[in-house]
Amino acid sequence: MPRYKKELVLAGSLVGFGLIFLPFAVYIVGVEIVGPYEGEGALGLFVSILGALGRGDWAAWILVLSPYLIVQLSRLALHVLLGRSRVTPVTD
Repeated sequence: MPRYKKELVLAGSLVGFGLIFLPFAVYIVGVEIVGPYEGEGALGLFVSILGALGRGDWAAWILVLSPYLIVQLSRLALHVLLGRSRVTPVTD
């Protein structure tokens, strides 16, 4: 499989995770820590996040894209930390 296809599959699956499962996880954690959600439950939160995405709300976009962004930033950090070419001394 070509690299760009792997990246598209990775991006699609992580953005899908952020779009479908992450709002429900936020709801569950919020109910446990903060207390009851005054909206219409988990589905109401999900619909409000979808509406915020449609309006271009940056917080909703960061929430949905966060799994992909975390993976990409982790890959970049590993590349920078481990992928540097070692400088060897030149001797004559």
